[in-house]
Amino acid sequence: MEKKRILSGIQPSGISTLGNYVGALRNWVKLQVDDRSCFYCVANMHAITVRQNPDELRSRTLDTAAILLACGVDPNRSALFVQSEVHEHAELSWVLNCYTYLGELNRMTQFKDKSSKHSDNINAGLLTYPVLMAADILLYRAHYVPVGEDQKQHLEIARDIAERFNKVYGDVFVIPEPLVPKVGGRIMSLQDPTKKMSKSDPNPASYITVTDEPSAIMKKFKRAVTDSEGRIAYNENQPGVANLLSIYSTFTGMTIEESLAHFDGMGYGTLKTAVAEAVIDGLALVREEFRRIRDDKAYLREVLSRGREQAAEVAARTIADVYGRIGLGAFFD
Repeated sequence: MEKKRILSGIQPSGISTLGNYVGALRNWVKLQVDDRSCFYCVANMHAITVRQNPDELRSRTLDTAAILLACGVDPNRSALFVQSEVHEHAELSWVLNCYTYLGELNRMTQFKDKSSKHSDNINAGLLTYPVLMAADILLYRAHYVPVGEDQKQHLEIARDIAERFNKVYGDVFVIPEPLVPKVGGRIMSLQDPTKKMSKSDPNPASYITVTDEPSAIMKKFKRAVTDSEGRIAYNENQPGVANLLSIYSTFTGMTIEESLAHFDGMGYGTLKTAVAEAVIDGLALVREEFRRIRDDKAYLREVLSRGREQAAEVAARTIADVYGRIGLGAFFD
């Protein structure tokens, strides 16, 4: 039986936050089962829509690969590779640009958001970013793509492009389906719990990274915003407390109801300390493994080289098929 393929990528924008870990990376690890073939990439080509320092980008790319391995991505079960090292991503992206409508791209929420944040650098890459993402997915004929709520629009345009191409040239691409995690909801900012936790937040107290030291984690949680109601409850009127309960439940395996019962009659200080301790315990191995892997350049090089070869083998077959269908290859067959 053919294994179902999964494709996902993560930008090398710095050390992953608690939100990245809970919402994506832990689920990537769980997807590594025998009847699936996983392709995980460090999406460094996507990063250059914003101006980058070359040395920092290279370093963050390796940091991100090491984080994925530390979180449990197994190079013996998944292909872990750097996007820019498989040139077919760029090649297919150009082809798919020619099968994507300008109106579709203009409607993309991320283009509007990034254009407002980087008004001095509204480049074409910001507009065609979803096409490169579609190429990432379709290049591996992925059956499933793990997505969060903020990525569904990108998967929809990838499906539209694939269906449009297939209608003209036959069944070239697999139409990818979303894989929405059943657990691990959105982790919110510790300083503004109405916003998603993000490492781009200028206030470092608002987020936890997976490599933060225990003392830093404890300090950040103790400074987490709650409210003046003074009772531990899970509702939309107390977003700070609800966020802390969600994190606690995620790292202890308890339900929200069980967590509420556990903290019944206790104060916010007790809650914050307990959440911090649960996160510290949950991230201890990740932090240690990251340091070990990041310092072992030979191992990291070997893993990424092997992953590149696995990815390139699949990518080469796809691009050869695409080129042949549209008249860019097989001139003398």
